[in-house]
Amino acid sequence: MAARGPLRFGPLQLLLAAAGAAAAALDVCADAWVAAGYARAGHPGWAALGLALLAAASAATQACSWLWFRSDPAALRPELPRCLLAALHLLQLGFFYRCLHALKLGWKVCWAKAASEEEQNRLAFFSHDISMLRLFETFLENTPQLTLLLYVILQTNKAEPSQGLGICTAFLCVTWSLLDYHQSLRSFLQDKYELSLGSSVVYFLWNLSLTCPRILVVALFALLWPYGVAIHFLLVWLAMFLWVSLQGTDFMESPGPEQLYRAIVAVILYFSWFNVAPGRTLYRSIIYHGFILVDSALLALSWLMCCSPLDEHFYLIPVVSAALPCYLLGLLLRVSYYKWLHPSTRAQQQGSYDEVDANRRTDGLEFRTVLEPDLVNRRMQWLAQHQFVVPVLAEQHLLNGAAAADAAV
Repeated sequence: MAARGPLRFGPLQLLLAAAGAAAAALDVCADAWVAAGYARAGHPGWAALGLALLAAASAATQACSWLWFRSDPAALRPELPRCLLAALHLLQLGFFYRCLHALKLGWKVCWAKAASEEEQNRLAFFSHDISMLRLFETFLENTPQLTLLLYVILQTNKAEPSQGLGICTAFLCVTWSLLDYHQSLRSFLQDKYELSLGSSVVYFLWNLSLTCPRILVVALFALLWPYGVAIHFLLVWLAMFLWVSLQGTDFMESPGPEQLYRAIVAVILYFSWFNVAPGRTLYRSIIYHGFILVDSALLALSWLMCCSPLDEHFYLIPVVSAALPCYLLGLLLRVSYYKWLHPSTRAQQQGSYDEVDANRRTDGLEFRTVLEPDLVNRRMQWLAQHQFVVPVLAEQHLLNGAAAADAAV
């Protein structure tokens, strides 16, 4: 039988959840403060752009949160009246309500002498959604804000210590959100496939090595042609949106919200790889990274061709030259991770299984099952199946795991 049981939630997880909620609140305040600083410095355009990015990201995140609340099983919906819950999302507080609700439940589970399996599974359900929403928020707001900050520093040719610290922190937060999302997907697997420290470091480093050069060349291209970045983003976003649509995603409950999800994923793909379709990702990954590598190289070459030895930004040439090796290093780390550290690979190395085992194993992978089907986060479970290459037979077993568990008991 596949592994049963909820995820363990202890004081460390509670502390990390509280830190994540606090960081999200501080991030919003920091972005508003930076925008106000642009306005005070006589750059209303930068201030307006910063606030527009903040508003657009918040609106998209709140819309997803509200749509997920509406589609969740009745047993998992908040006790708040629906009108009050809608008002919280209109006030852009829906994500923070989720965080507080999860913290309240986490505190109860963490310090209870014998927390029920239902409570722990409810906590896991909410934690999965928070992880996904945090990833959306990161790439819809933090990554564009980071690009804008780099552009401002390069344009003014002046960097305050706080700005340098903010850049480093932002890069770490972007990469951390990807790691947290991957860890959330791994939580659907058995305990023996939990992300180890070594795997976490490699995963973190290859995402950092791939994301940094991309953001840098976009900021440099903005320095060369500010309005051209908007055109470039729109064209690449449209290409990514079409690509995601052709892959036939089925993440949301209805076609309309699914288009919103695809639009958000297209923004993520502008900066970083994000798998959304079933099956092997090798060829899709090669196509994506090849496209991004060529696109980033063209952006960098455009800036280099217009940079003269007398240019005040001539000192950036060594930095730009290091972007390509950095990206290639990220690809090397990514290949190494999927060759030796990815769960599908590790499971295949454990040996073959008989026909009976095939009914409960996914290329050697074993997923958790719970006794209450309504307590399974179908959205994240769907992504986990695609991330870890689930065959059709095993996928059917995973989707009906709760019913099978009841029958076995």
